[in-house]
Amino acid sequence: MSRSLPAPPLTPLIASLWLACAATFAHAEPMTDVQALAQKEQQPLLDTLRDLVGIESGSKDIDGLNQIAERVAGQLKQLGGTVEILHPTDIYRLDDTPETIGPAVHAVFKGTGSKKIMLIAHMDTVYLKGMLKDQPFRVDGDKAYGLGIADDKQGVALILHTVAMLQKLNFKDYGTLTVLTNGDEEISSPGWRSTITKFAADQDAVFSFEGGGTDGTLRLATSGIGSAYLTVQGKSSHAGARPEGGVNALYELSHQVLQMKDLSKPEQGLKLNWTVSKAGTNRNVIPADAAAQADARALKVADFDELQKALQEKIKNRLLPDSRVELKFEVRRPPLEANDASRRVAAYGKTIYGEIGLSLKVDEKATGGGTDAAFAALKTSGAVVEGMGLSGFGAHSNDAEYVQINSIVPRLYLATRMIMDLSTGKLK
Repeated sequence: MSRSLPAPPLTPLIASLWLACAATFAHAEPMTDVQALAQKEQQPLLDTLRDLVGIESGSKDIDGLNQIAERVAGQLKQLGGTVEILHPTDIYRLDDTPETIGPAVHAVFKGTGSKKIMLIAHMDTVYLKGMLKDQPFRVDGDKAYGLGIADDKQGVALILHTVAMLQKLNFKDYGTLTVLTNGDEEISSPGWRSTITKFAADQDAVFSFEGGGTDGTLRLATSGIGSAYLTVQGKSSHAGARPEGGVNALYELSHQVLQMKDLSKPEQGLKLNWTVSKAGTNRNVIPADAAAQADARALKVADFDELQKALQEKIKNRLLPDSRVELKFEVRRPPLEANDASRRVAAYGKTIYGEIGLSLKVDEKATGGGTDAAFAALKTSGAVVEGMGLSGFGAHSNDAEYVQINSIVPRLYLATRMIMDLSTGKLK
């Protein structure tokens, strides 16, 4: 029978190393719990995703949007939130805004801490009613397919199950956790842009759950989207017998477009391109009306302001003094600009991903455009991070929209840890 020898006394160096290891182990244990819970939450999330995909909710399908709002609100209520289904009262009417805008779901969870965190996603899709039968929810290997699954029903599901994980962990160290899912993102959020901006203004962090693309990249900047509408009113007359009696709106429109063709500043990401025009009714009639549309892109909010001023100044110079020229400029979406708070939060996300053996890309160079995160960023000094959603592909397509199932657990882990560590001061 062997006897164990007494342990040798710890030297100061060994003692410090032992304490460091113990501290590391103690810190890693709850993170393991979060990861294990994320794994258990994968199938419930897929079940939620199946239900959400099963509700057709095109941006103009008010019945479908009301149905999905009820579904989302019901789940948030079960999770203990103070929940309300909102209907828009402050509508920014764009050229293509429908008469009726779909609802939004707003939920607030009150905690014991001080940090304010907001999670956003959208419930509407680009699809028309009746298309679901051609792209129902299905799982094939490591992909889940379905109408609107990548854009953005996965984002709604991820938010619901991130909140569920926090509840199961009995974590309430945040001050408030706010959830907002709107029903008009695909039509440039005319009904909910002001609400997103208002709710986000005092948040410490806003996480937007649009998809992370095929590689899960987080995005800190996107280009803004604008539209210019130029209308010219002239006077009709017979083009053969008395052209001098008319005011040719097409001539004036051509003059205006040509004098506005050099307003782009590619070196700073500002682009203005005239893309659509129409004029006249008959070959032998001097056109009394003409119109054109332009697409505008910018990387900074101030660039759109300057562009609008330049356009209004240009139309003062008319080719035909008797014509009437009007110009309307719409900011369909402002740019999302990266700030230091966003950079810090995203960099911390890389650390979190590293804990589970994954790398995380962060892009702070503006690409593409069109995100509600840009509205969230307009009046906040807090972090705004886009692309928190699942990896996937095929948004806005007829037969290939899917999400990658193997991205569910990492994304649940990321979102949950971001909220926990921001709330407790580990993420500053």
